[in-house]
Amino acid sequence: MAVVTLDKLSKQYGPTGPVVVDKVDLHIGDGEFMVLLGPSGCGKSTTLRMIAGLEEISSGKLSIGDRVVNQVPAKDRDIAMVFQSYALYPHMSVADNLAFGLRRRNFAAAEIERRVQDAANILGLTPLLTRKPSALSGGQRQRVALGRAMVREPMVFLFDEPLSNLDAALRVNTRSEIIKQHKRLGSTMIYVTHDQVEAMTMGTRICVMNAGRVAQIGAPLDVYWEPADTFVARFLGSPPMNLATAVVASANESSVARSQSLETALTRWSPQLLGKLVDQKVTIGVRAEDLHINKAALGSAPAGHVRGRTIAVEPLGAETLLLVEIEPGVEWTARLPRHVPVAIDETVDLYFPVNAVFVFDATTGRAVIGEKRRDIGQ
Repeated sequence: MAVVTLDKLSKQYGPTGPVVVDKVDLHIGDGEFMVLLGPSGCGKSTTLRMIAGLEEISSGKLSIGDRVVNQVPAKDRDIAMVFQSYALYPHMSVADNLAFGLRRRNFAAAEIERRVQDAANILGLTPLLTRKPSALSGGQRQRVALGRAMVREPMVFLFDEPLSNLDAALRVNTRSEIIKQHKRLGSTMIYVTHDQVEAMTMGTRICVMNAGRVAQIGAPLDVYWEPADTFVARFLGSPPMNLATAVVASANESSVARSQSLETALTRWSPQLLGKLVDQKVTIGVRAEDLHINKAALGSAPAGHVRGRTIAVEPLGAETLLLVEIEPGVEWTARLPRHVPVAIDETVDLYFPVNAVFVFDATTGRAVIGEKRRDIGQ
């Protein structure tokens, strides 16, 4: 069973040095594709390197399968790692790069040949087996690095931002390749990235990390639609979730939150819960795709409203991003259809379904939990 369990796993550099991973609890199931997601410096790569045995564990327990591996050398953990830098041997052919690890482990020549040919066929590397890495494109090199891990047939695959050196088109193609190989192999995979698109499209679950701690764990769409706090809300989403401070004006069947530029009903929270927040500041969140310049687009659904001054119009072909300053220093982005009849410095009104609203505690940033977001077309 390729189950990986992190029990209060921590990493501190020196007795008085910084704690870069702080008591991470994470259970990764057999055959799961877990993505560790977060900004640079959040501890995700250090966590992966502790799983790989490349970083010493300061405290906590790490198990792979039924075995605690805190003191087990990396070579004996039955894992394979794909690095950001490919880490191919430049003087070896593709075939020799694929076979090198197996030869070091004294596999029989026939078994090495079988595994190399199987991996080459799966990854489309067969015509390239005699080439050196210098004669390969970036995408081909990454496939060789993936193949070198595949031939090991390990319990767990580890990926440390493997696509960050590729151009946009190759990233999409290689991302699809890794997804296909996960489905084909059914292996446990742990994947580190700062790219939320990779996390959303690849992961069975994602673990969002911030400042060395776990911010939220869940299925990608669950985390996207029900973020635990404002950090997760803004990090998972492109453009990030729009946030603004407002005051809860009442707590009854017509509960509302207002600011100088925004007003919205609060329909997903009970009057009893909102009663504790009356006359207090909260943070209101609305995603860019939920904003509309035409109220009629919402039909008869109750709508919230925000007003601001257009400061940028960004046509992207299939859609247009509209950047609006709703208050001094507070900018919101709307993802709109491709044709937007709005000019710079024009005052615009934007509308959103009230069941698309998120509420967060203005002090802690934690989500105020109400009813699950009702379907609004997601």
